[in-house]
Amino acid sequence: MAAKGIRASGSGKPAGPGKPGDNPKAAAAGNGIGATKPVGSQAAPGVQKAPGFDKPAAKGAGSSTKSAANGKRRSQPIPEAVTNRMARRIAVAMGVPSLLGMASFVVSYLLVSRGILDIPPAITLVTSGGFFLLGLVGLSYGLFSASWESQPGSLLGFEQIGVNITRLKQSLKQPPAAS
Repeated sequence: MAAKGIRASGSGKPAGPGKPGDNPKAAAAGNGIGATKPVGSQAAPGVQKAPGFDKPAAKGAGSSTKSAANGKRRSQPIPEAVTNRMARRIAVAMGVPSLLGMASFVVSYLLVSRGILDIPPAITLVTSGGFFLLGLVGLSYGLFSASWESQPGSLLGFEQIGVNITRLKQSLKQPPAAS
């Protein structure tokens, strides 16, 4: 008897791992091993499916702009230039404080273990926690300071923060499209 996920090979070759459903004999026998019954195609007895649950998701579902053809919202991907700009800002604004937070443990350990300085553990904890909190602020700064337009903004992006927060608030106030 072949284990689940192992192919039974009648060709003399050693059996190896395979996908469920690779064994046509087991599928025909209906013993469940290697059967090709689609998962989720039938509801459990007494359970009612939500309307449209078994239909494939429409292209662009969960979106932010309205299509002229059907009036429903469709997603628009964030332009690659904007994504890269955000990622760079987040990497710097979050990465540097986070690395400093980790480094505070190492520096504290080295100073205490070599007898150079006696640092209470609470000071180490507060210092590293402060750096990690600064990294969390840096995450938000990296997102909101990047220009969400195709053209890049300034080096630090302080003028973009207010504009981007206003855009976020406006998008949250818009009612979702009726499906």
